[in-house]
Amino acid sequence: HSSTQNRKERNQRRQPRCLLIIFATAFCSSPVTMAPGSKANKKSTVDAAAWMFNVVTSVGIIIVNKALMATYGFSFATTLTGLHFATTTLMTLVLRCLGYIQPSHLPFTELLKFILFANFSIVGMNVSLMWNSVGFYQIAKLSMIPVACLLEVVFDKIRYSRDTKLSIGLVLVGVGVCTVTDVSVNTKGFVAAFVAVWSTALQQYYVHYLQRKYSLTSFNLLGHTAPAQAATLLIVGPFLDFWLTEKRVDMYDYNVVSLMFITLSCTIAIGTNLSQFICIGRFTAVSFQVLGHMKTILVLIMGFFFFDRDGLNLHVVIGMIIAVLGMIWYGNASSKPGGKEKKSYSLPTTRQQKNGDDSDEGPRLKA
Repeated sequence: HSSTQNRKERNQRRQPRCLLIIFATAFCSSPVTMAPGSKANKKSTVDAAAWMFNVVTSVGIIIVNKALMATYGFSFATTLTGLHFATTTLMTLVLRCLGYIQPSHLPFTELLKFILFANFSIVGMNVSLMWNSVGFYQIAKLSMIPVACLLEVVFDKIRYSRDTKLSIGLVLVGVGVCTVTDVSVNTKGFVAAFVAVWSTALQQYYVHYLQRKYSLTSFNLLGHTAPAQAATLLIVGPFLDFWLTEKRVDMYDYNVVSLMFITLSCTIAIGTNLSQFICIGRFTAVSFQVLGHMKTILVLIMGFFFFDRDGLNLHVVIGMIIAVLGMIWYGNASSKPGGKEKKSYSLPTTRQQKNGDDSDEGPRLKA
């Protein structure tokens, strides 16, 4: 046992220095037996690190993409997303060669469903933004939280307490005050928003579901899904972007600075994709959506400093305060006993014991 422990310590000292590999080690390693108190403290620390990782990379990629599109005119959003997943695929291949990603299995039918949800989410969001006003686009994004709640209630039999429901409502009100301005809607825009909302909610629910059912780490799941998403988006992306913008990606005036921003965007996207899977895997899609609106607030603040000085007015600040209070309330309410829990039934236990193989889904984590 001592020789094994010494070997582990030597391997840890030899780990690559880059931050991404450090996160790989943190979230792919086997659990260590420890006292309940220290285990809870470690979980809280890792949870906070996961959220911070997601917030930093998500806000960073939004700022970089806004500069790339607004300043340098690279308006090919779907193709750029395909490049993001291609870079993420390269990262997973490198980690697999280094031994940080172990072989795993994901049935083709499950992979196909995930890719359909994920790609319809990306395409639907881009089309919704083009066909709808910014205000209705933001309302559509806010409606993902109730849809995600509905999916958990229907499929996971989750029950929310009154305080948890009210806190979610407060977050929706706060973010709505921050972001919703002009609201106009048309039939095709509503259809695009409907597809985008449901496909995004299903994709995020499926991230949590697949990790539990097939005992996949975030890196394992990315290793399965990123190559398929990269291939499909790089094939469909140029045509969709031409339809949306009437510009061809191959005719874009590439230069050193724009290529640098594209490379930076793809690099940050590795962390964004990974942190999304980590957060949803550790929590739920609902918690990811609710607390994820902190990114919306940070983007508004960063946009004020870097882009639009007139974007931060009194009603936006009030909306931010309401949203933050709602997030704090949600975190407190959902963590209390009964705040958010799975309904328990006493009768079907015989069938549950009979199908013992289903236990690989693992325990559901409270948000």
